[in-house]
Amino acid sequence: MGVLNNLKPESVFRYFEELCSIPHGSGHMDPIADYCVAFATAHNLEYYRDDLSNIIIVKNASKGYEQAPAIMLQGHLDMVCEKTAESTIDFLKDGLTLAIDGDFLYAEGTTLGGDNGIAIAMALAILDDDTLEHPRLEAIFTVDEETGLYGAEAIDVSMLQGKKLINLDSEEEGILTVSCAGGVTAEGLLPVKRQQSEGIQLKIQLSGLLGGHSGVEIDKMRGNANILMGRFLYTLNKEVNIQLIDIAGGQADNAIPRLTVLNILVAEGDVDKVKALAADYEHTLNNEYKTSDPEMKVTVENLGKISTAVFSKDSQEKTIVLLLALPNGIQAMSADIEGLVETSLNLGVLKVQEEGVALVSAVRSSIETAKKAVCDRISALMESLGGSVEFVGAYPGWEFKKDSPLRETVIRVFEKQYGKKPVIEAIHAGLECGFFAEKVEDIDCISLGPDMSGVHTVEERLSIPSVERTWVLLLEILKESK
Repeated sequence: MGVLNNLKPESVFRYFEELCSIPHGSGHMDPIADYCVAFATAHNLEYYRDDLSNIIIVKNASKGYEQAPAIMLQGHLDMVCEKTAESTIDFLKDGLTLAIDGDFLYAEGTTLGGDNGIAIAMALAILDDDTLEHPRLEAIFTVDEETGLYGAEAIDVSMLQGKKLINLDSEEEGILTVSCAGGVTAEGLLPVKRQQSEGIQLKIQLSGLLGGHSGVEIDKMRGNANILMGRFLYTLNKEVNIQLIDIAGGQADNAIPRLTVLNILVAEGDVDKVKALAADYEHTLNNEYKTSDPEMKVTVENLGKISTAVFSKDSQEKTIVLLLALPNGIQAMSADIEGLVETSLNLGVLKVQEEGVALVSAVRSSIETAKKAVCDRISALMESLGGSVEFVGAYPGWEFKKDSPLRETVIRVFEKQYGKKPVIEAIHAGLECGFFAEKVEDIDCISLGPDMSGVHTVEERLSIPSVERTWVLLLEILKESK
């Protein structure tokens, strides 16, 4: 028996559990796309699959809805793959280990992929049920949303009839998203020179950070482990004669890094001094981040004497300057919408490769020129240090639509079900609605979804009761779209 067998709505959680059994990290979409094609074939539904493995499945209108405008249901197939240090999962081969804690669903030692597996599960459950009342449905399942919305950028929607799109990639029940920021991924490389040296290898680990989604949770002012380790590296370099071996932290540009590891060489007589500096820095961080990240730890492990390749002095100095000066976090708040982050960036991935130090940052802004200004700052810094940066995966923002019949329908149905008005919100995170707005003339979009927390982290939780309420809401929206 499945872990989720007794949960309601049964069909939604059955499909969600099946999806979770299939590896579907960004960049590895074929297995889950095969599953969707098999589903469409088994249910005799029209489907399309492109070279990237984007999937579109079409279901004809139910009786009495033949003349109603078609509705698109949209979500993405990929998930952010983060795991604890203890987890042995191979995200390319293994499914997730699901577990229930009261009203919440999670995956043991990993991200859950409720973002956005629950959207796919809901859409499949609707496509599977011939008792439901609805217009023509066009279910759109995109790939590689988490790494740059590449699927939505490339997908051909010319065969579709719909002008109304319900995106199911929101994470707070009762909040209807009607606009979002645009963004781009900055991939930087700082070439380094190396030399052979020997000394005591110290492994320094900064851990215990909460992390989170670099769009939705950037306003929580949580620490970025990569940036904070760069700050400590600057202090070490001032106080001790260190030699940099490598530094690495973060697994995705859109996840705020929770852990960064630094390896250095020092003289035997400096080991205690480094440990003392680490203890002082931990105290500093616990004071500065006592509200947002109260459990930060800075640990030092003595790995003994070795002979190894280290950064040249010049390369080490440039790496430290880069990590200390690189813009990160909130850059501007909106002057028009109270509480909305306008512009931000997140150094999500930091690692040392053979050719140098590689950095990947997610840049977001609801104003295109502000986004460009941040990119220019990154470019200027990288170029001044002899490095380079490439901007990839740019995606457009989604502008607010003043006249939206779909939004009015959703609000009316929501008020009837919940007895209160929903919150109408613009968000700083990127949604695929921007690309669909470019592809479909006069499209009418809205985004909704059940409650999720800890998205993009191993603390990800999905509210089971919220899924059921959102499911009822979605079915009623379709029923009212006649």
